[in-house]
Amino acid sequence: MQELFTVNNLWMMVATTMVFIMHLGFASLEAGLTRQKNTVNILFKNTIIPAIGLLTYAFVGFNLMYPGSDYAGSFFGFAGFGLPLPEGWDTSNYNEGYTFFTDFIFQAMFAATAATIVSGAVAERVKLGPFIFFSILYVAICYPIVGMWKWGGGFLDALSTPFYDFAGSTIVHSVGGWGALVGATLLGPRIEKYTERGMKAIPGHNIPMATVGVFLLWFGWFGFNGGSVLSADPGLVSKVFVTTCIAASAGAFGALIISYLKFKTYDITMVLNGILAGLVGITAGADQMGVGESAIIGFVGGALIVFAVVFFDKVKIDDPVGAISVHLVGGIWGTLAVGIFGDLAGMSQFVSQLIGVAAVGVFCVAFSWIIFFTLKKTIGIRVPENEETEGLDINEHSMSAYPDFSTKD
Repeated sequence: MQELFTVNNLWMMVATTMVFIMHLGFASLEAGLTRQKNTVNILFKNTIIPAIGLLTYAFVGFNLMYPGSDYAGSFFGFAGFGLPLPEGWDTSNYNEGYTFFTDFIFQAMFAATAATIVSGAVAERVKLGPFIFFSILYVAICYPIVGMWKWGGGFLDALSTPFYDFAGSTIVHSVGGWGALVGATLLGPRIEKYTERGMKAIPGHNIPMATVGVFLLWFGWFGFNGGSVLSADPGLVSKVFVTTCIAASAGAFGALIISYLKFKTYDITMVLNGILAGLVGITAGADQMGVGESAIIGFVGGALIVFAVVFFDKVKIDDPVGAISVHLVGGIWGTLAVGIFGDLAGMSQFVSQLIGVAAVGVFCVAFSWIIFFTLKKTIGIRVPENEETEGLDINEHSMSAYPDFSTKD
């Protein structure tokens, strides 16, 4: 029994380190898909966000998300500040799969992801100070409350047919996506993005870096989904690995085919985001799907990304990296797919999935709107026009990521 507990706990810690690597993937992807004059700013945000996530989750978030059985079926609960050790925290008496600290650190790695998603959508024009303030509140309060609704035994878990989200298509990815949508909307588009002649593409400066970022994220997703089994169960972990990979691969082809039919070119950025859309889509039901269902979910997710990117450009919501399309659209699709495919398919499950998507959407939009709008009307959330034109690196950080190269776009 002790040996099994040790193996389970070891796998959870390995999965935790894999999820941590995803932050390097997000940093590389966002930096690669934006202009070189803003690279330091992008890397700074993606460095400070994991630190924000770990600190806020330790002192507030973990006990908001897991307040205890007294708050079962509720909308809100709080078990107090900090990380008080329960009795038997390091034995199977706490949990047969992991220790208290392993439980915390694995969940903490998920927490910062929500703010990281927002970072990509508001890139190249958001003030750093207000963004950090927003990230603190979003990670410390909004994400844990939403997470409590399902993973902490809250009202979504108490529905007659419980809402299901295995590893966070809604609870992690759409939480970030809703915040990204609000932030990008209130900020407005980058200068010269939308002109009288139409939409102007602003290409990223380092596609190799963006590609490395996607592969790091794909790698980390094995821990993201595989670790969410919450044990080293050989059958279920291996199944989750396969469904995760199949969906990512199908997502690449969904984006490839639709983008080629629409634009008559092989767009690597669409394929990269198609992979991510497949990964986001399968996250809600990775343990429930077969190979065929995973391929369908991934392919549709990849295809949806192309249409979503075009749609957001038409309504002039500027998202430099496609974060809203990947994490919000992909997250909603993956969540609803649980009610269509796999072991839990059925009308009652589909309705529960809709309720979960709607509840999370309303709360996250309201929460992020209040914060961003208040900041906009007080200290401002957008850098001055001259700073945006010159670049955030030189103005906010007094340095350049590539001092030996030209700073022209």
